[in-house]
Amino acid sequence: VKKRIMDIIISLCAAILFSVLGALIAILIKSTSKGPVFVKLARIGEHGAPFEIYKFRSMVANAHSLKTELLSQNERNGPLFKMKQDPRITRFGRFLRRFSLDELPNFYNVLIGNMSLVGPRPHEPEEVGQYQGYQRKLLNIKPGITGLAQISGRSSLNFDEEARLDLYYVENWSIKTDIAILFKTPFVVLFRKNEVA
Repeated sequence: VKKRIMDIIISLCAAILFSVLGALIAILIKSTSKGPVFVKLARIGEHGAPFEIYKFRSMVANAHSLKTELLSQNERNGPLFKMKQDPRITRFGRFLRRFSLDELPNFYNVLIGNMSLVGPRPHEPEEVGQYQGYQRKLLNIKPGITGLAQISGRSSLNFDEEARLDLYYVENWSIKTDIAILFKTPFVVLFRKNEVA
């Protein structure tokens, strides 16, 4: 209950705080590439329930259909697909991803209850389908906008390292831990290096 209350209060404040920035981002997306401002992407949430995550569009309009052509160039071990120079990402989209601005609409997901502020990042259905053993325990709680793995290396971690960090969070959750992760997240976003977009 405490976690949900914190989610609602902080997400409402963030939605108000970033409303002007969000409007500017929307204008720039429309003026720099073809396609919608927002995208709804399929993800797997708590207890394996599918949901749609909202983001500012940072890729070309047909990005998902192009993914199969790029799978051989995956730069991460495990089920997650990452490329430093992913050709599907637009020029402005790369800027959005550098500062995680594409994820601002995630606050809407938190408000409607299929995500939390803090938790394991939600993954695509085909990625979750490759989870092995203990990794499925990551689905025991709601996925988050940020999390222990996000402040501990993000894409520089291989998937097994990321999963073990997130599982530690799942098994040792506390409000104090959530507050600490939320406090550290802006600094990690601003000063991280060698990120895979």
